[in-house]
Amino acid sequence: MSSGSGKSVCVVIGVGPGNGAALVGKFAMAGYRVAMIARSPDTLAELEVHFADAKGYVCDVADAEGLNTALAAIERDEGPVEVLVYNAGKGLWGDALEVSAQDFEASWRVNCFGAYNAARVVLPGMIERGAGNIVFIGATASRRGGAKAVGFAAAKAAQRSLAESLARAFGPKGIHVSLIVVDGIVAEPFMLERFKDRPRDFFVEPIDIAGMALMLVNQPRSTWSFELEARPFGEIW
Repeated sequence: MSSGSGKSVCVVIGVGPGNGAALVGKFAMAGYRVAMIARSPDTLAELEVHFADAKGYVCDVADAEGLNTALAAIERDEGPVEVLVYNAGKGLWGDALEVSAQDFEASWRVNCFGAYNAARVVLPGMIERGAGNIVFIGATASRRGGAKAVGFAAAKAAQRSLAESLARAFGPKGIHVSLIVVDGIVAEPFMLERFKDRPRDFFVEPIDIAGMALMLVNQPRSTWSFELEARPFGEIW
């Protein structure tokens, strides 16, 4: 439990106006003390105003030392991390001749390397307690490499393999590792404006993705899921 508040601690990594904000709200309303990690202090400050049980920590997840420092500060300030939701992602579009090596590596660092580092920080405590949840927010690109998704698909595929390895290694120790594969366009402000001619039910709603994450965290041990898909009913697949 978190120090002083008596509430379980959930860390949401990658907090923006879409999935990140919805995840913070969903877990805060469910009674968690939520620690938020993002690069933008303005985003974090706005959510702190809306949710009394949410506190922001500024960090670039691609920076391993900075991420480790932020997570250590969270455990010091809030208490043991019982839930980690890794929502950080870096979209990258182009084929192998259009995407630079630097951008390719940057996508991997955000989508996979940061997830690996975050898991390494929280896992020892979870193993000691014999319980914990790690939820990754993934993408369909993890399953198929589109012609213009060489960097993003490679990074998300690496993230999915990382999540599966963690689930197999630490599930028997009481740690539930799961993955939500988002197959559709998320209804965040930028995408709503870009596809403003589409009806609302064309999109994946962030609040519903957050609901899936909370459901995974609450699953009984006899029915743990590893991978769930979040797909609008009209999406062709």
